[in-house]
Amino acid sequence: MGRHFATIFFLFLWLPSLLLAQKPEHTISNFDNLPSRLFFFDDTTSAIYHDSMEGNIFVSPDEGKTWKRADDIPKGAALMVIEHPFDNTLAFVLTRTNTHYRTDDRGRTWRTFEVPIDVALVARPLSFHSDPKKSGYILYQGTVCDRSGWGAICHDETYMTEDAFTSKPRKLLSETSRCQFAHSSADFKHEAHPDLIYCVAFDTETTSSGHSLVSSRLFSSTDFFQSEKRAEDLGIGKNAKGVIAFAIVSKFAVVALKDLSPGSQGDMLLYVTVDTKTWAKAQFPHASSAKLRENAYTLVESTTHSLAVDVVMQDQGTIGTLFVSNSNGTFFVQSLKDTNRNEMGFVDYERIYGVEGIGLANVVANAADVEGRGVAKILKSFITFDDGSSCAGNRISCDPQDAEKCSLHLHSVTTPHNFGRIFSSPAPGFIMGVGSIGPTLKSYEDSDTFLSTDGGISWKMVTQDAHKYEFGDSGSILVVVNDEDGVSDLRYSLDLGISWKSYDFGVKLRARALVTKFMLLGQVARKDQKDGIGRFVIVYLDFIGTRNRKCTEEDFEKWYARSHKSECIMGHKQWYKRRKPDADCYVGDKFTDPVGQEENCACTDDDYECDYNFLREGDKCVPVGPEPIAADVCKSPDQKYMGSSGYRKIPGNTCTGGNKDEKIEKPCSQVPSSQAEVVQHAYFAEATVFTDPKFQTILVRLKDGSIWQSSNEGYTWVQIHPELKFVAFYHHKYSSGRAYLITETTVFYTTTDSGRTWNIAHAPTPPNTFRAQVVRFHPESDKLIWTGNRDCDGAMAHSCHAEAQYSRDNGRNWDFVENYVVNCAWAKDAKLDADPTEILCESYRDKSGSQKFFMGNNPLGLVEGSNYFMKKRQLFKEVLLPESRSLDLQVSLDGVRFATGMFPPSMHPTAHASAILHSAYTVLESSTGSLFLHMTMSEPPHPYWGNILKSNSNGTYFGLSIENANRDDRGFVDFEKMIGLDGIALINVVANPDEAALTGHKKLQTKITHNDGGTWKTLTPPSVDVHGNKYECQKTSCVLNLHGFTERKDPRATYSSPSIVGLIMAVGNVGESLLPYDQSDTFLSRDAGFTWEEVHKDAHLWEFGDSGSILVMANDEEPTDHILFSTDEGLNWREYQFTDEKMRVTSLVTVPADTSRRFILFGHLPHSSTTLAVHIDFTSLTNQMCVLSVEDPGHDDFELWSPSEERQEQCLFGRQTLYHRRMRDKNCVVGNQPKVADRIQKNCACVRSDFECEFNYEKNSADECVLSPGLKPLPPDDSCRNGEDFWYERTAYRKMSFSTCDGGTNVQAFAGHSGFFWFMVILFPVLFVVGVGYGYYKHSGLARGTIRLPGDGISAFGGRSGGVVDTIASWTTSRFRTRFPVRRGYRNLPVDEDAQILRFEDEE
Repeated sequence: MGRHFATIFFLFLWLPSLLLAQKPEHTISNFDNLPSRLFFFDDTTSAIYHDSMEGNIFVSPDEGKTWKRADDIPKGAALMVIEHPFDNTLAFVLTRTNTHYRTDDRGRTWRTFEVPIDVALVARPLSFHSDPKKSGYILYQGTVCDRSGWGAICHDETYMTEDAFTSKPRKLLSETSRCQFAHSSADFKHEAHPDLIYCVAFDTETTSSGHSLVSSRLFSSTDFFQSEKRAEDLGIGKNAKGVIAFAIVSKFAVVALKDLSPGSQGDMLLYVTVDTKTWAKAQFPHASSAKLRENAYTLVESTTHSLAVDVVMQDQGTIGTLFVSNSNGTFFVQSLKDTNRNEMGFVDYERIYGVEGIGLANVVANAADVEGRGVAKILKSFITFDDGSSCAGNRISCDPQDAEKCSLHLHSVTTPHNFGRIFSSPAPGFIMGVGSIGPTLKSYEDSDTFLSTDGGISWKMVTQDAHKYEFGDSGSILVVVNDEDGVSDLRYSLDLGISWKSYDFGVKLRARALVTKFMLLGQVARKDQKDGIGRFVIVYLDFIGTRNRKCTEEDFEKWYARSHKSECIMGHKQWYKRRKPDADCYVGDKFTDPVGQEENCACTDDDYECDYNFLREGDKCVPVGPEPIAADVCKSPDQKYMGSSGYRKIPGNTCTGGNKDEKIEKPCSQVPSSQAEVVQHAYFAEATVFTDPKFQTILVRLKDGSIWQSSNEGYTWVQIHPELKFVAFYHHKYSSGRAYLITETTVFYTTTDSGRTWNIAHAPTPPNTFRAQVVRFHPESDKLIWTGNRDCDGAMAHSCHAEAQYSRDNGRNWDFVENYVVNCAWAKDAKLDADPTEILCESYRDKSGSQKFFMGNNPLGLVEGSNYFMKKRQLFKEVLLPESRSLDLQVSLDGVRFATGMFPPSMHPTAHASAILHSAYTVLESSTGSLFLHMTMSEPPHPYWGNILKSNSNGTYFGLSIENANRDDRGFVDFEKMIGLDGIALINVVANPDEAALTGHKKLQTKITHNDGGTWKTLTPPSVDVHGNKYECQKTSCVLNLHGFTERKDPRATYSSPSIVGLIMAVGNVGESLLPYDQSDTFLSRDAGFTWEEVHKDAHLWEFGDSGSILVMANDEEPTDHILFSTDEGLNWREYQFTDEKMRVTSLVTVPADTSRRFILFGHLPHSSTTLAVHIDFTSLTNQMCVLSVEDPGHDDFELWSPSEERQEQCLFGRQTLYHRRMRDKNCVVGNQPKVADRIQKNCACVRSDFECEFNYEKNSADECVLSPGLKPLPPDDSCRNGEDFWYERTAYRKMSFSTCDGGTNVQAFAGHSGFFWFMVILFPVLFVVGVGYGYYKHSGLARGTIRLPGDGISAFGGRSGGVVDTIASWTTSRFRTRFPVRRGYRNLPVDEDAQILRFEDEE
């Protein structure tokens, strides 16, 4: 370190007037490198400077005036330095050896301590206890490597000390990635055991290939893992695996884990607790689009009453959406869209220190262009005064009529230029920033420096150009230094920024940091390194002489925070004592942060939230069902009890008065009995009911255009906007909490929270009358396409046409897409990975006249437009070719490139008038990688039927699966796949096609496939009926036949349920063909259709509840006053009378997932047009929860079952799969406990059933694939697939794309090696050398394995991590990518009082 220089100002003490003009003093100290850490021990004058380049520690005892190297630590030894966050005397220097150093006197002396293993190179290798009495309790994370051969297998271990390493530490736990005390934050207040420790660790040992993520769990212990090691189940039991990280944020403990369930896209899940006892999953409002993905969400700094999370919802990874939670951190609402992020996950969001509710954020103003065309981001700044509930632009004193051009925008967290917080400090209400005035934020070099002294309400520019800034003496001293050029002076203000003075500190430098108390860190150019000045300097600034007295009580005034709209938040006002601007005195309390005072406010509605078992619907909290009470409270229905009002005061709220949460008197008749209970009847006027229970809020649209809503599964109902009539409503295809109510005008209503609130919105046009879907949806749920009428006023409108427009913000703003359209839709789907900005439109060529009268002379084309239809390209000039008399099927996997679907020539559709008008194609559902297509083969006026064709994996080649499948005149087909079981489907075929062509009467027969359409068989009938009697039909041709999709009144009713794998219910009969519906009975299968049993005579409606633990049926042939229910999957049925007067039941409804025990019956009384809704609750039948034990399957309430148990082959799709299902005789509640993943026992050898007929081949009577008459095989496919070094010649068979069989029967002939094989022969020696090098890297410990552990990598100054911004996310490993560390406003190690950020990621 270099010399010290001081400038001394001599004062004439007898001239008081000169005291007012006295200037600061300064001292300059030299250093060889920039610091990786520069910090003060909290509330002291002692500071630490860590030169990580040379591994040295420097200590200043006098606020940076003088510096000395820590001589007790050998030169070059300091790898990282970590101060104790709760004891300002302790700090630790960790080295690359087992010997480390500790100070207990703020750096004056350092003593050694030993740990058996090397420190782990993570951001936070030490974790501390927050109790001052246990300041010696410290956890140490280290790395152990087993070196053998060329490399090493490494894993982390955690050690524990109770006396700050005075004695030898002991091992706590092995195979850890992070351990932390539950008591490690001042805000995380709970009553847990004082020694409770959480560890993210693996339950398996490290291998050469690292850890499997499934073995990562969250463990806890209260005895330092001596005898207790509890795996936290997070409320989800054995599925609490795949834990990525654990952290404590404000008052919340948060666990991030990866969803390892089947079908998951690798989404991340958050579980939160505020008491260490109860964990709850964080729920986001956009269930589909707000999926948490690795590296794609950030926990930003949060308050003690809400958690804030920024989520990447665009394909562009540096644009996010900010969500804030309720008081327990489990339910989130959107706060701000298009927030600005950087590649490291840091978000332009900061709470203003010490003032509740105020925060600053930056949003990307041109997010659509950034996402669509990759242009540079344009930023705008917003401020919130209510914890993110609402945001507004920063306004300054200029023309209020020009809001778009008169806002202040500030550079924020993603582009830091100083240590510490970006905008604020402990000075209450003072905010500074670098920014610009105008519509958007200018570059940093084109920005100026601004100040607010009232918490962000008003601003003024204090100096031109970008400056570093800092606050001192509780805001009574403000200092700025130019951040664009080399300077030798700074400016300071002693009157809260009203006036400014300059001070020359004698050396020209480029400012690198300005920290409080005050230290200016600078870099000196070579030409200015004179008189002993080094490359890097710290200029210590002393302002003690600038004021001549200490402030007294008269020099202070009350400053109330949050005077923007309401001064009250969380039930109180907040104010600080602040020095008056004109008071010539110093505050002097340098080690005491200003203390906010609180004045309680009168309670308002904002101070309450919904009580447990209630949810918000509009401005009310409604019950989700009957209120549970103690067993002895209600002894008769005539009594009353004191129950919840539906509201509770938000935890931590201090408002006074108010009685909204007081208990209210309720009748005991509302309390459910031990049997099923009818708790509500709702009567609806008019005739018909339209329901679509896609989410738990049920909407009913009546014939009169009114819409009714129930948010508690039909327990109560409320009419939405009774003054309006609605023509339609839509549920969002990808976001279960969103719905849209459409009126005849441009006004529509939308909800994003399952109907709790409905917000008015305005469409660009009225809804279309051309039968096109009005609203189209995108996986990113804010993106919509609206198709409406344009110029259609009046019956004879000459230019009436359909026009499409799109929105990126859920209908707040709209942009034109195309006019004269038949249909417009987003190309991107949940499974179609297309350009997220691409739109496809069916559009007429000639865009004039009335679209109502267009004929065949105006061709309809298909147009694709990327960048939100800005770049258009015509895919097909005509999507329907009437003059060609034929139809072509075009298939695309990306929405851009289309291929023609090829059919056997004998089945190519001929588009005569009837074929066109009656849907020659019907695309059927599929989940097994192949496309099923129904092709109509019969012609009017005969009844309709046709062939079902199945494609190859890309949908281009189609072969015959089965002939004569039934369809109706609407194009619907009797084809239905079993939900949850791939490859199993039921169809009805026309058994008498020749006769039906003459008579018009079809005889239907039901068939089933268990191998994805490879073979079809009739259903084996039960041997006896429900009464034990044999069926009249006993011939071998007697089979079970079922009524299918084409006959259903409600097309959403299904044979099967997503929550009960293998269970099927249907209405049908035993005979040679299907009888009419009113001559049929009700049947059930528990094994996916292999075996059947009759469960009741007559046709019934049915519904599944609680994952099959309860089945409900209602007579569907005549009015009834009762329902039937079974708790043993149909073995026994009980009757429950729900009304005194019989009613005709028209539908039976429960939640779509079939996991509830509450049902709604819709129907009407005889001779009445009034629709009746009856809510029936079975929750009181039993409270016994079903037990599921994957590890011990023989001692729980479930059994393992395979759909292939009843057939000769034990494998389906080339594998043997087992499923968990509840035992039939167990009377218990499944509830919402997560389902266990399917268990694939093994892949099987290939057999004949794993293959299907190749194109141009068909099945003969011997079930063999033979070449169709007059056709030729397809040409050979000489491409090599799946990494194989040979190809296959085509044969009569092809392997089904969904089969995973291996070996066994191979009906594809081997042909020969490809050119790539010989290339690999030549390349192999080179690959061998590369592989050896990678193996060394993998096993040497340089690669950490499957999970990138928290903090891996290099800090921004080039030293190891442990710098100013330690985060759970890994640092970039590039040295000197940044010349200065990211600001400490983001941290996970409690460095000081500043903000917190957490970001979870792992590395496969």
